[in-house]
Amino acid sequence: MPIEIRKTLLQVETTLIEGGKAALLPLKLYSAIAVVKNPWAGRGYVEDLKPEIHACAPVLGELLTKMIIDAVGSGEAVQAYGKAAVVGLDGEIEHASALIHTLRFGNHYRQAVGAKSYLAFCNTRGPANAPIMIPLMDKNDEGRRSHYLTIQTAVPDAPAADEIAIALGASVGGRPHHRIGDRYQDLKDLGHDVANPADV
Repeated sequence: MPIEIRKTLLQVETTLIEGGKAALLPLKLYSAIAVVKNPWAGRGYVEDLKPEIHACAPVLGELLTKMIIDAVGSGEAVQAYGKAAVVGLDGEIEHASALIHTLRFGNHYRQAVGAKSYLAFCNTRGPANAPIMIPLMDKNDEGRRSHYLTIQTAVPDAPAADEIAIALGASVGGRPHHRIGDRYQDLKDLGHDVANPADV
């Protein structure tokens, strides 16, 4: 069953001033969104989601990755990345999760940006104009707090009850004037091993 894409959106946000102080390097945040028909809508409880995952997730991963890379200019320039999905009110959270929590979706993006970190994520359910929250973190260093960011956006007419909004996010740069340090200093101060941060 091919994925039915109703619309795509691309957003670029540039922060020039933060806290009343000009940013030395402006922060650029990118989001690419596809609004798609929920492939499980109207079918009741579906036990096996795999056929639709295999048919739809690679198409979405390739499309949204291309949108991000074309906007940023290169995969190398992407510093932090993340993903999100919002399923309409007639769908399950599992439907949102199914299309983004698969290597068939995420690996397109990971490979394009040369990432080592896992893709930060958010999967929620909501009506049209629901917040789409895309958490970001450094693509190669999960402890680099300067790149703990969240893109917040919305699509006024999506998701409809039988749709899913699927998104990828990227940053070029970290938070302007970041000054809370990285998690490695916390671990050192607490006497914890970096390889065992929970000390268990």
